[in-house]
Amino acid sequence: MAQKNIYEYDAKKLLQSLLPKYFPKFNYHEKVAVITNDMSLEELATNNPWIKTDKVVAKPDQLFGKRGKANLILLDANYDKLKAFCNEKLGKEFLIGNKKGELTRLIIEPFIPHKKEYYVSITSERYNDVIHFSFEGGIFIEENWDKVTHIKIPIGMDINSFDLKSKLPDLGDLAEILIPFIKGLYQVYIDQDFAFLEINPFAITEDKELVPLDVKARLDDTAIFLHGDTWGNPENPIEFPAGFGQTMSEEEAKIHELDEKTGASLKFTILNRDGRVWTMVAGGGASVIYTDTVVDLGFGDELGNYGEYSGNPSREHTEIYAQTIIDLITENPDPQGKPKYLIIGGGIANFTDVKATFTGIVSAIKNSIDKLKKANIKIFVRRGGPNEKQGLELMKHVGEETGIQIEVYDRYTHMTRVVELIKKAEEGKT
Repeated sequence: MAQKNIYEYDAKKLLQSLLPKYFPKFNYHEKVAVITNDMSLEELATNNPWIKTDKVVAKPDQLFGKRGKANLILLDANYDKLKAFCNEKLGKEFLIGNKKGELTRLIIEPFIPHKKEYYVSITSERYNDVIHFSFEGGIFIEENWDKVTHIKIPIGMDINSFDLKSKLPDLGDLAEILIPFIKGLYQVYIDQDFAFLEINPFAITEDKELVPLDVKARLDDTAIFLHGDTWGNPENPIEFPAGFGQTMSEEEAKIHELDEKTGASLKFTILNRDGRVWTMVAGGGASVIYTDTVVDLGFGDELGNYGEYSGNPSREHTEIYAQTIIDLITENPDPQGKPKYLIIGGGIANFTDVKATFTGIVSAIKNSIDKLKKANIKIFVRRGGPNEKQGLELMKHVGEETGIQIEVYDRYTHMTRVVELIKKAEEGKT
């Protein structure tokens, strides 16, 4: 599963259209608009006249939290105050945590008077989904985390037959609206392949209407082909924005674009263009393990990238992915002639065809023989899975044929053993 964050605007639009199917009492208003730093507020108000007549809320719709604590939320404001807020904030640079970036996007909604704020979120574990609920919603939820109730829902459980009320005995009269709301929210979470969904806070008005005030969500983007009628609509697909302050390099953007064109998962982030240890790892879990091992063995400052390929990518896509990494690792040979290392690793695949993917990697290696030798690249391979014998033989053969230093290991070698071999090579023990 590849989890990707989405804009709050898109998350609210999804709830607006999908939640009434499971929770008919959900009557969320359609007054949600977004302004970016290259838009005219006047033009936006022409298409959304309520912006001029209603009291509104405005806040950043970018991938960072603590917006209230950062004084970036406008509440209960008229049009003139909204205009001043947009002029003051949009297009300006802010430091959020340790990330500096430009504020380019605000979400605007009507201000909803309320006395009490609540919290609900849904997360996933290996064998359960977990519903988290609290009467103490809002910006201090983390400080009040001990007041959150955590309810495990076994994977595959029909939420309609689950006794949720007994897990939340303190709801009182609110049970009549909150129990069906939470169950409906969970059904949307499952049906639409959410990986994370948080409403913090939500309010219940005097008319007993439930209003999500702030929403964060992540989707499993590898399931996009299953949702052509909602967020995966090819004519108007949902956007997966980069994190606040993140600017993609040319190479990262290339892999990101490739990832969006395939049902497989291709992820790639450059950490250090001059790094001497690079990875091409199959599987999200394996990528974390390899990265941790590289750092644990003292090569954290030399780590060139973080990423993974999984979901049985095609030979062509794997070749492009491998070529991108090879181009980067050979871009700046070490000035002292020290070797650089490429780990082509992974666990034992269930369905990814090792031969097919390795055929793509071998093609990239053959296209880069001179560059790999000039940059003194040593390649360590460890892999298992369907057609692994043929795939590993391809790797051995290309090393022998080209003279590039390639060491190949199968499933019977511990997965991260190749990282230890780099350490030994650096110490002159191999």
